Amino acid sequence: MENNLKKTTLQTKTSKTIKITDFGRIPPQAIELEKEILGAILLNKDVMNEMVNILHVDSFYDPRHVFVFKAMFDLFKESKPIDLLTVINQLKTKNELELAGNSFYISQLTNKITATANSEYHARIVAQKHIQREIIRLSSEMLSESFEEGADIFELINKVEANLFEITSKNIKKNADEMKDVVFEAIAKIEMARKNEDGVSGVPTGFRELDKITAGWQKSDMIVIAARPGMGKTAFVLSMARNAAVDFNIGVAIFSLEMSSVQLVTRLISSETKIAGEKLKKGNLEEHEMQQLHSKIQKLVKAPIYFDDTPGINIFDFRAKCRRLKSTKNIEIIIVDYLQLMSAGPQKSGGNREQEISLISRTIKEIAKELNVPIIALSQLSRSVETRGGDKRPILSDLRESGSIEQDADIVSFIYRPEKYGITQNEHGESNIGIGEFMIEKHRNGDTGVVRLGFVGEFTLFKNLDEPDDYTFTSNLNNMRDSFDSAANENYTFKSKMNKDESDLSLDGVETPF
Repeated sequence: MENNLKKTTLQTKTSKTIKITDFGRIPPQAIELEKEILGAILLNKDVMNEMVNILHVDSFYDPRHVFVFKAMFDLFKESKPIDLLTVINQLKTKNELELAGNSFYISQLTNKITATANSEYHARIVAQKHIQREIIRLSSEMLSESFEEGADIFELINKVEANLFEITSKNIKKNADEMKDVVFEAIAKIEMARKNEDGVSGVPTGFRELDKITAGWQKSDMIVIAARPGMGKTAFVLSMARNAAVDFNIGVAIFSLEMSSVQLVTRLISSETKIAGEKLKKGNLEEHEMQQLHSKIQKLVKAPIYFDDTPGINIFDFRAKCRRLKSTKNIEIIIVDYLQLMSAGPQKSGGNREQEISLISRTIKEIAKELNVPIIALSQLSRSVETRGGDKRPILSDLRESGSIEQDADIVSFIYRPEKYGITQNEHGESNIGIGEFMIEKHRNGDTGVVRLGFVGEFTLFKNLDEPDDYTFTSNLNNMRDSFDSAANENYTFKSKMNKDESDLSLDGVETPF
């Protein structure tokens, strides 16, 4: 019997098999409570309203109970009465009555039921037992695959995370919030915002005019920032990430699908040290610039910014990594650069690209709600911007594959630099040179508007318009040093030439009075 027990398997309707191989140990189960739950539903169909939020067909360990609950659930979906006769009839219709233990067994389920008040508590125990069985099943599968010589370890890790997430999302459901609890939470948030003199209740960007409109990026919001290539999308989010992490010590996660982590950090170093990115790339730095580099990057070194430059990351891996960063690093904002480079995963490759982008967009919004953090997704604009006449300001319909991006996003905004199109002045006669406009075109919970920011292409950074141009002083100082070094070199060359000329004028064998 013991040997037979070790080989016993339980096949559920979802074709998942639980192998009992752990020295004859029976998987976690609560068969008596399963009977209590089914009996309570047969006596009081209203109990089913609670059960559907806690249990599903696979939650039951006894195969007979799987079929009984499935019959009850089918009746519930069709808004039909649930009692002994209707359940038995439903099972007969599906030719599953014998699989469910026959009519006599089902009628016995109500024998020991005296009250249905504890059904919800019993259901949660049954659900927990099912989760334990699923974890055992997953562990058994992973153990078997881990022993395979040719196993791809990273694919195996992704599979484990995928299965764990499936177990969690399928079995742990959020209950509805009571009005009193939500009111208290809202009041607490209002009071916290009231204490902030700047009115910022979310994650600050460091750009004052922008924070006035948004009150900072709000938790659970999906923010889309779109622009044509070369407008400064990456420069903007890097400047914003630097402000949040360095000035406010806020954890930032950056998923870069286009540039490597080193390239992004090099840009941050350029904007922080005010040394041109071109010089950093070539490495032709003077001694004073090296000292400037090492002295000014200390703030960046300590900044809670986390990079992931996995190319073409799929939406599930993205979700798993975000959850891990949230739990281990307590990140408060996530940035994706950029949305169209993500994939929905191999299992979703059958649809067209617009459907895939819709799934990605919807999932990003779900992750923002689940982790309760704002997620900024950069997005490309279509080429229609370039072919349009006038000032070529982007509009919502310019979003590429925009099916659900605009719908899912809480904020849709654009970055626009008119000087890229040769427009050097705006309608008010103000200069557009070194200016970037942050255009908020959709704001689900606030106002729209346009914020003018300074843009310094040499250091790929955005700044508040009224910020002092300390970079100009640094740049001029570097130029002065270069000029000084050049002049010194010219003076040295001149002196060397003079010495050489004097040497050429000397006559061998002729004594001089000196």
